[in-house]
Amino acid sequence: MNTFYNEFDTTRRDPVPPGKEAADYRGPFQTDRDRIIYTSAFRRLQAKTQVFLSGEYDFYRTRLTHSIEVAQIGRSICDLLRKRSGLLGPDFFIDPDLVEGVCLAHDLGHPPFGHAGERTLQRLMTPDSGGFEGNAQSLRIVTRLIYSSGHRKRGMNPTRAFVDGILKYKTLLREQPGAGNHFLYDDQKEWLDFVQGGLPCPSDTPRDALRSIECQIMDWADDTAYSLNDVVDSVRAGFLRVEKIEAWAAGGALDPESAGWVEELLRSVRARNTQAVFGRKVGEFIGGCRLEECGGFLAALSNRHRFMMVPDPASMRQAGLFKRMAFALVFRSSQVQQLEYKGDHLLARIFSALETHYAGESPGTISLLPEDTERRVRAAETGAEKRRLLCDYLAGMTDGFAVRTYERLFDPRYGSIADLA
Repeated sequence: MNTFYNEFDTTRRDPVPPGKEAADYRGPFQTDRDRIIYTSAFRRLQAKTQVFLSGEYDFYRTRLTHSIEVAQIGRSICDLLRKRSGLLGPDFFIDPDLVEGVCLAHDLGHPPFGHAGERTLQRLMTPDSGGFEGNAQSLRIVTRLIYSSGHRKRGMNPTRAFVDGILKYKTLLREQPGAGNHFLYDDQKEWLDFVQGGLPCPSDTPRDALRSIECQIMDWADDTAYSLNDVVDSVRAGFLRVEKIEAWAAGGALDPESAGWVEELLRSVRARNTQAVFGRKVGEFIGGCRLEECGGFLAALSNRHRFMMVPDPASMRQAGLFKRMAFALVFRSSQVQQLEYKGDHLLARIFSALETHYAGESPGTISLLPEDTERRVRAAETGAEKRRLLCDYLAGMTDGFAVRTYERLFDPRYGSIADLA
């Protein structure tokens, strides 16, 4: 028994028949995690860009391998806190299956071509169409799109604790007009109300700061994975070379602490052992985590809001340093930005063609979409609903599928029967 959680945490919006629940040998959080693993939305992450275009080289991380690494780090943090924190115990602990499921699901909503693809859909899905945000799209996937059939639109019917775990942001788009990201879709208010048990948020606290302990662990595990492991990929890809790192550091007026971390990176690049050095750093980032009691909003209803996870401050500063370095030397490089430009062009043209065909004043009659998607888009009553469904379709594409779709629509040389798969 784990008394950290109660019925409030394990409740699902669609009640599970008692007989079915009793027959399942798994706990509710194991079920949530397993449902993520077996969905096609999770498998598609293997062909979505993390830093470098998926498929360029076998050893580069994709969204899938990144998510698996985040899940491993998240579970390790749970194990560490259970063993070292005096606030937890053998029968009162943060559930590692729940944290693993949240970590595996945290990037489900990201579109093809990495953050460039997300910016493209943010631009195309205007506020009048409901906007686009990767975290909100992850919520939409788990609550509406996967495992839904017919009139059932509850997705995987997740537990309250699972939904709360993936909600990094809890502000609706209509509450912050003009926001580029970090919001929920307006029609997701019902899930926000579900997570909060129908209670109003305190007016003196930013809603986005009201994160469950599992969400906090996922967020730090994500930071750890991409601030450290993406550096390793960038070194192996040749973007982070000794001379480029030295030049960046020389122009950055680094403090002694940051200069020491840069010098450690340089030594590892020269010795060709960056993987080992940064693997140890992952362990350090995990080992520096501690738990504090905070008594936050909803603490009376759930222990998930009674505690906060505090990373080691030096690890946080180190993560910030490597993020800045990667942004300057990798993401701002002409090579990566050329790929981002291409991804933006592909998605924008596909979306424009589908929007004109299905949501324009004179909709076309031929089918440009898969049968199920075609039927749902045709049945949508408003232009905004049609654009949301088209956005779902594009966001769910892998990098390669987006390229093939573009070629089928616009490349006159692409069209033999062998190209139709």
